[in-house]
Amino acid sequence: MAKKRFGPEQVVAKLRQIEVLTAAGKALASKEAGITAVTYYRWRTEYGGSEGQPGEKDERGFAEFD
Repeated sequence: MAKKRFGPEQVVAKLRQIEVLTAAGKALASKEAGITAVTYYRWRTEYGGSEGQPGEKDERGFAEFD
């Protein structure tokens, strides 16, 4: 079975979904969203959570903050 790869828009959508689930008090929000905790933390550092738009990164690879 091939691994599923997510595009930038899908990653941001998953991060937002996890933020909503976490705010609602769900302990295993990343599992409910269908990803592992490691993937969640990697995406969060790469895409900066729900801050900015997908693909908006500066030259160092960090999401830009307004």
